[in-house]
Amino acid sequence: MRLKTFLPIMVATGVLISGPTVMLYAGQSDSAFPEAAGWFRKKKKSEAKDSVRSRSNYEKLTGDGAIVHTGMFNVYRKKNDYYFEVPAKLLGRDMLVVNKLQRVPSELNEAGVNRGTNYENQMVRFELDKAAGKLLVRQSRPLPLAPEGDAIRQSVLDNYISPLIAGFKVEAFNEDSTAMVVKVNDIYDGTETSINNVFTNINLGTSAIKNLSRILSIKSFENNVVATSELTTKVTEGTTTVYVTVEVSSSLLLLPEKPMMGRLDSPRVGYFTNPLLNYSDGQQRVDKKPFITRWRLEPKPEDRERYLRGELVEPAKPIVFYIENSTPRRWRKYIKQGIEDWQVAFERAGFKNAIIARELTDSMNVDKDDVNYSVLTYAASTKANAMGPSILDPRSGEILEADIMWWHNVLGMLQEWITVQTGTIRPEARGVKLSDELMGDAMRFVACHEVGHSLGLRHNMMASWAFPTDSLRSKTFTDRMNSTSSSIMDYARFNYVAQPGDGVTALSPHIGPYDMFAIEYGYRWYGKETPEAEKELLAGFLDRHTDRLYKYSEAQDVRDAVDPRAQIEDLGDDAIRSSLLGIENLKRIVPQIIQWTTTGEKGQTYEEASRLYYAVINQWNNYLYHVLANIGGIYLENTTVGDGQKTYTFVEKEKQQAAMKFLLDQVLTYPKWLFDAEVGEYTYLLRNTPLGVVENAPTQVLKNAQSYILWDLLSNNRLMRMLENELVNGRKAFTVVELMDGLHRSIFATTERGALPDVMTRALQKNFVDALITAAAESEGVKINKKLMDSHFLLDNRMPLCSCDEHAGKALDAGRMGAPRELNFYGSQINRVSDAISVKRGELLRIKDLLQSRLGTSDIAVKYHYKDMILRINTALGIK
Repeated sequence: MRLKTFLPIMVATGVLISGPTVMLYAGQSDSAFPEAAGWFRKKKKSEAKDSVRSRSNYEKLTGDGAIVHTGMFNVYRKKNDYYFEVPAKLLGRDMLVVNKLQRVPSELNEAGVNRGTNYENQMVRFELDKAAGKLLVRQSRPLPLAPEGDAIRQSVLDNYISPLIAGFKVEAFNEDSTAMVVKVNDIYDGTETSINNVFTNINLGTSAIKNLSRILSIKSFENNVVATSELTTKVTEGTTTVYVTVEVSSSLLLLPEKPMMGRLDSPRVGYFTNPLLNYSDGQQRVDKKPFITRWRLEPKPEDRERYLRGELVEPAKPIVFYIENSTPRRWRKYIKQGIEDWQVAFERAGFKNAIIARELTDSMNVDKDDVNYSVLTYAASTKANAMGPSILDPRSGEILEADIMWWHNVLGMLQEWITVQTGTIRPEARGVKLSDELMGDAMRFVACHEVGHSLGLRHNMMASWAFPTDSLRSKTFTDRMNSTSSSIMDYARFNYVAQPGDGVTALSPHIGPYDMFAIEYGYRWYGKETPEAEKELLAGFLDRHTDRLYKYSEAQDVRDAVDPRAQIEDLGDDAIRSSLLGIENLKRIVPQIIQWTTTGEKGQTYEEASRLYYAVINQWNNYLYHVLANIGGIYLENTTVGDGQKTYTFVEKEKQQAAMKFLLDQVLTYPKWLFDAEVGEYTYLLRNTPLGVVENAPTQVLKNAQSYILWDLLSNNRLMRMLENELVNGRKAFTVVELMDGLHRSIFATTERGALPDVMTRALQKNFVDALITAAAESEGVKINKKLMDSHFLLDNRMPLCSCDEHAGKALDAGRMGAPRELNFYGSQINRVSDAISVKRGELLRIKDLLQSRLGTSDIAVKYHYKDMILRINTALGIK
């Protein structure tokens, strides 16, 4: 169903006020609403009768048994009707609409869409149309920056107007006409969708059914109003109709009158950004000012001198996360520790007690509907994931609130990681049910990672490379660093490199040097008036942190990573050695799978054994891709003028050759230790599908893994990078011809020497031919090349942790995300004229010649195999 295509939406545009630059709003002149304001101060005599009538209407609406909830807007309820009393002083003020799911049906739960999910944000303003007697809602799109006094400022005003999206009839004014009353049922009961379009935003594309939708409550707080509604729609696909009811909250949050001063982004530090267009009379091209997203963390006025002297002070307003009471009690202390682990990083930025975690109890005077509270929401869901999104002031990038989503079934993923990655060196990690201490340690680092996103930090996949592979086997080093990576924002898991006998006991990722560096960059307070005034201070700070511990790189495509140093799930600075050490540990686990998963319970099946077996295979597959990235790889640096670094450096020839040998040995040669294991005699690999449980034979999984490795190894993107390397470095490059020759000599070694390939070798040979044909077939020379495969049998069936930022895809605005670096050597026309297709076709013809010379074999199966491949090659190349 379309339910499963849900992606949350985050607002990510804004504008900044600072120094001589003024904020402009689309559709707003220099005097935002003087006529309306003056009218409230001095009413004409001719309007006196209308005023009396209005006061009468006001008393009728707000009295006579109306239930009132006071706050930013006074909210009145009369039977099933709801009214806002909007103060005139708030006309023209920016407010943020924040929409969240509060209760969901099973259909959404199964898609991982749960309570707390923020699906829609937008900034709005209220404006009075006195003549029409209407209160209008304008979608407030902040305009680009424009210096006050520049002529182009007027052009900005003329060329960016924000749309009106809703209007309310003014039902009454209060006695002194400083507030107006409007009926708001339609925008919250599903009648119209100007500020709450839930079914479109969760990709159902349907409308609320009027008589099955209703407002449950509307509450008012000091700076926000929140309406909770129950909305129902009907989804029809084919002959199936499903009713979907959701409970949603829609908040109107009053934004600060003066936006926070932004801080400029640097490519050397991984923050989400809030990029703003910038116009000025003096510029020769339009530019953008990317401001990082961060909380407003400032010293109290009385502490500012002490802070600037270097003393630790408490912030005026600390960051507080509340752990929802639906969180299992046994895990709360670990999650709390993970949140407060960030305190040490904020101390480096000059603040103590800057981030605090509290358990949300019934006795607390906290209303979870108040959008000011940041809450960790624990969801009863089969989804194995977590995420840490945040809600921004779109004018400045200020983080206003953050809700961490925690799906219950992440426990299953953590259990697998603990056993597969550390089971050989700590006996307590073996078994079906692990101790609370082991699981809690994993819960702690996941919470810490997600909070990092809620502080504005992106992933840093370079951080695990900062630690030398051999150092991960050193007890002295691991005890000192107390982490597997220089950053908790990497996907660095447990220390799978350490071997039995190394004595390593610090096995988990924690806050590292990069995290403290990044927080200090984003949160140190300098007391300046403009972002530009901080530039020199920030540049000096960056110049003092050039060690490899502080390197940053965003996430890459797992199957086509360009920089082999920046990958998910990897450890150490030598992918080949790290992967070989990881495989040595897997080889120790495989013979013990049944023993480790046997509980002694009468009637136990081999389901747990299958689960652990699958986890081992997935870990092995990760190692393959860590190494694969070296072939055709390029080291990418975030350089600045004068730093003495090259931005692009191709991976060394020797390392690429070693990577090819690794793949030939570990996956393109039958790994009997993994796929001829005893566990395969008792259980295949069980996989849940919509049609039920499928029992995948281990050799079937191997053949799929070999297929993907060959397709991804021979992808045109990779080969084009290798050709570029050959162009730049000549004989110092590892060439496409050398790659192809190495594959041929290994995969067709049996055939070359006249021996008979067995069933698995024949499948591997066909896989190789199939991968070559995919991008070298007759049609590929005349039209755009197609993607080899859209999904990976193993990789794409394991949910990444976490589903925030990079993994949210369309969920976040591309500007806020900061698009990953993309090197362009490719293109449909370039591919057709490149050597990539030529070498593949040449290899196919070489294989064809070899096979024709071996057709005299007496083995019928082998003869059919050879003839089949010859026919495939002829068909693909258009040979008659």
